[in-house]
Amino acid sequence: MRRLRFLTHRHRAPSTNRVLGLLLAFNAGAVNAGGFLVLHMYTSHMTGFASQFADSLVLGNTKLLLNALGAILAFLSGAAVCAILVNWGRQHRLRSVYAVPLLLEAALM
Repeated sequence: MRRLRFLTHRHRAPSTNRVLGLLLAFNAGAVNAGGFLVLHMYTSHMTGFASQFADSLVLGNTKLLLNALGAILAFLSGAAVCAILVNWGRQHRLRSVYAVPLLLEAALM
Protein backbone atom coordinates (compact mmCIF):
# COMPACT_ATOMS: atom_id res chain seq x y z
CA MET A 1 0.00 0.00 0.00
CA ARG A 2 2.89 2.35 0.72
CA ARG A 3 4.20 1.92 -2.83
CA LEU A 4 0.81 2.85 -4.28
CA ARG A 5 0.76 6.01 -2.19
CA PHE A 6 4.27 6.77 -3.45
CA LEU A 7 3.10 6.44 -7.06
CA THR A 8 0.04 8.62 -6.54
CA HIS A 9 1.61 11.26 -4.30
CA ARG A 10 1.13 14.85 -5.35
CA HIS A 11 4.87 15.57 -5.58
CA ARG A 12 6.56 12.78 -7.56
CA ALA A 13 10.03 12.43 -8.97
CA PRO A 14 10.43 12.21 -12.77
CA SER A 15 11.47 8.56 -12.43
CA THR A 16 8.24 7.84 -10.53
CA ASN A 17 6.24 9.55 -13.28
CA ARG A 18 7.90 7.30 -15.87
CA VAL A 19 7.04 4.17 -13.86
CA LEU A 20 3.46 5.33 -13.42
CA GLY A 21 3.16 6.12 -17.14
CA LEU A 22 4.54 2.71 -18.08
CA LEU A 23 2.13 0.94 -15.73
CA LEU A 24 -0.85 2.86 -17.10
CA ALA A 25 0.19 2.26 -20.72
CA PHE A 26 0.72 -1.45 -20.06
CA ASN A 27 -2.68 -1.70 -18.40
CA ALA A 28 -4.44 0.09 -21.28
CA GLY A 29 -2.72 -2.13 -23.84
CA ALA A 30 -3.57 -5.29 -21.93
CA VAL A 31 -7.24 -4.33 -21.61
CA ASN A 32 -7.34 -3.42 -25.28
CA ALA A 33 -5.69 -6.67 -26.42
CA GLY A 34 -7.84 -8.82 -24.12
CA GLY A 35 -11.03 -7.12 -25.24
CA PHE A 36 -10.07 -7.54 -28.88
CA LEU A 37 -9.41 -11.25 -28.40
CA VAL A 38 -12.68 -11.83 -26.53
CA LEU A 39 -15.07 -9.40 -28.22
CA HIS A 40 -13.33 -8.84 -31.56
CA MET A 41 -13.53 -5.11 -30.77
CA TYR A 42 -11.18 -2.63 -29.19
CA THR A 43 -12.45 -2.01 -25.69
CA SER A 44 -9.96 0.35 -24.09
CA HIS A 45 -10.74 4.05 -24.08
CA MET A 46 -8.28 6.14 -26.11
CA THR A 47 -5.97 3.34 -27.20
CA GLY A 48 -9.01 1.45 -28.42
CA PHE A 49 -10.30 4.39 -30.42
CA ALA A 50 -6.84 5.05 -31.87
CA SER A 51 -6.62 1.39 -32.91
CA GLN A 52 -10.15 1.50 -34.33
CA PHE A 53 -9.25 4.66 -36.25
CA ALA A 54 -6.15 3.03 -37.77
CA ASP A 55 -8.01 -0.19 -38.66
CA SER A 56 -10.90 1.72 -40.21
CA LEU A 57 -8.51 3.87 -42.20
CA VAL A 58 -6.74 0.82 -43.62
CA LEU A 59 -9.96 -1.14 -44.25
CA GLY A 60 -11.80 1.85 -45.71
CA ASN A 61 -14.69 1.69 -43.23
CA THR A 62 -15.78 5.33 -43.16
CA LYS A 63 -18.51 4.89 -40.54
CA LEU A 64 -16.15 3.39 -37.94
CA LEU A 65 -13.44 5.88 -38.90
CA LEU A 66 -15.74 8.84 -38.20
CA ASN A 67 -16.95 7.17 -35.00
CA ALA A 68 -13.39 6.81 -33.71
CA LEU A 69 -12.42 10.31 -34.82
CA GLY A 70 -15.48 11.79 -33.08
CA ALA A 71 -14.67 9.95 -29.85
CA ILE A 72 -11.04 11.12 -29.93
CA LEU A 73 -12.08 14.73 -30.59
CA ALA A 74 -14.68 14.58 -27.81
CA PHE A 75 -12.04 13.27 -25.41
CA LEU A 76 -9.58 16.01 -26.35
CA SER A 77 -12.27 18.69 -26.02
CA GLY A 78 -13.30 17.37 -22.61
CA ALA A 79 -9.69 17.29 -21.44
CA ALA A 80 -9.19 20.89 -22.59
CA VAL A 81 -12.36 22.10 -20.83
CA CYS A 82 -11.33 20.25 -17.67
CA ALA A 83 -7.86 21.83 -17.74
CA ILE A 84 -9.37 25.29 -18.18
CA LEU A 85 -11.78 24.76 -15.28
CA VAL A 86 -9.09 23.35 -12.97
CA ASN A 87 -6.77 26.27 -13.74
CA TRP A 88 -9.63 28.70 -13.17
CA GLY A 89 -10.28 27.05 -9.80
CA ARG A 90 -6.60 27.36 -8.88
CA GLN A 91 -6.52 31.04 -9.82
CA HIS A 92 -9.58 31.68 -7.67
CA ARG A 93 -8.13 29.54 -4.86
CA LEU A 94 -11.12 27.23 -4.67
CA ARG A 95 -11.02 24.68 -1.90
CA SER A 96 -11.53 21.84 -4.37
CA VAL A 97 -10.33 22.65 -7.88
CA TYR A 98 -11.91 19.45 -9.25
CA ALA A 99 -15.43 20.20 -8.00
CA VAL A 100 -16.46 22.39 -10.96
CA PRO A 101 -15.36 19.89 -13.66
CA LEU A 102 -17.04 17.05 -11.77
CA LEU A 103 -20.26 19.03 -11.41
CA LEU A 104 -20.21 19.84 -15.12
CA GLU A 105 -19.67 16.18 -15.95
CA ALA A 106 -22.52 15.16 -13.65
CA ALA A 107 -24.82 17.72 -15.25
CA LEU A 108 -23.92 16.52 -18.76
CA MET A 109 -24.60 12.91 -17.81
